[in-house]
Amino acid sequence: MRSTRYALIAGAAATALLATACSGAGGSDGGKSINVLMVGNPQMEDIAKITKDTFTKDTGIKVNFTILPENELRDKVTQDIATQAGQYDVATIGAYEVPIWEKNGWLHELGSYADKDSSFDKADLLGPVVQSVSGSDGKLYALPFYGESSFLMYRKDVFAEKGLEMPEHPTWQQVADLAAKADGAQPGMKGICLRGLPGWGELGAPLTSVVNTFGGTWFTKDWKAQVNSGGFKDATKFYVDLVREHGEAGAAQAGYTECLNAMSQGKVAMWYDATAAAGALEDPSTSKAAGKIGYAYAPVEKTKNSGWLWAWSWAMPKTTKKADDASKFMLWASSKKYEKLVGEKLGWARVPAGKRASTYEIPEYKKAAGSFGDITLKSIEQADPANPGVQPRPTVGIQYVAVPEFQDLGTKVTQEISAAIVGKTSVDKALNDGQKLAEDVAKNYR
Repeated sequence: MRSTRYALIAGAAATALLATACSGAGGSDGGKSINVLMVGNPQMEDIAKITKDTFTKDTGIKVNFTILPENELRDKVTQDIATQAGQYDVATIGAYEVPIWEKNGWLHELGSYADKDSSFDKADLLGPVVQSVSGSDGKLYALPFYGESSFLMYRKDVFAEKGLEMPEHPTWQQVADLAAKADGAQPGMKGICLRGLPGWGELGAPLTSVVNTFGGTWFTKDWKAQVNSGGFKDATKFYVDLVREHGEAGAAQAGYTECLNAMSQGKVAMWYDATAAAGALEDPSTSKAAGKIGYAYAPVEKTKNSGWLWAWSWAMPKTTKKADDASKFMLWASSKKYEKLVGEKLGWARVPAGKRASTYEIPEYKKAAGSFGDITLKSIEQADPANPGVQPRPTVGIQYVAVPEFQDLGTKVTQEISAAIVGKTSVDKALNDGQKLAEDVAKNYR
């Protein structure tokens, strides 16, 4: 059944891929070069800037980068790999894709490449991150670029001016109360930024972590859908109300990148999202809020922790004909050497951290990440993909359900919830529609 579903994906994607292939996007020049597809986050933009004068200069391997927003990246990489198009030699994927795509035989095993490179130091990688990029056989099928959990970011100066205090471990109700008090603290400033852009990995990620801590789940252990009931319903109504009352302007179009910009430009007083955002926020060359931000653990309600776990990682499709060159790039991009390079060239706060224990012992990084480094590491270590809520789950995953159908399910449900944020539908209708979709998925696993 699973192979049939992916055959349908492959057939539907073929026409679109023909168009992009003819445009020359990512096309090979026939020389010593590789094509890399990656998400448009600051860490990826950094590597695109410095590769030519470092990696390419040292190895002679030209790297052709294609950088896309998160939702577009997910569509593109799924199409390319599912159809076996072979347009890219390397792609950034995450903890959701690795185990599913490994089972389908779409990814090169990478642990053997890491073992051959004595300088890579595979043992230095953080345990939860290694687990997230390993296959059913325990081998690595992706090399982590950076790891992340989630936490709450807030403007210390604004809170001080308003006489507000942020607990180290806030509850979501405390966050809502603080958002109301911080709303309008400065001209044009809103109380909080929360993703409202549809997509299982956009709005779906923070929302699902809120669902978990409110006592909800997408599915029970025996695959009963729970989208329109209990903690799922309570969390979604809370989330939508908070965004509508005190959230950013244009919330339904705001994803990770838009919230990062809003926080760095002083348009919001708080932001709940990925720990990886801190490096960009603390860079004074790009952020007006640098040095003014405090960090608290992911808000909770009924659980002890609620931070998610993710790693944007380098994967090699089985279709590549340049495995040796691609592996050299991935090992370099995931190495201690690359982290040091970023620190020296771009600033230590911008290091793609969250994957190696040794990063947190580098004096320069410890100083630059003094306000967020420790809480980031602890949040990653405390994340529990096997038990993220108050009840047993049918699969692992904190901010997602680790089955192929979730990519479509999560996107469709978040489209409805995003519509509720702008008032085009009600939360009840959005969740009732989502329940039907979830029930259709559950039938495949009972």
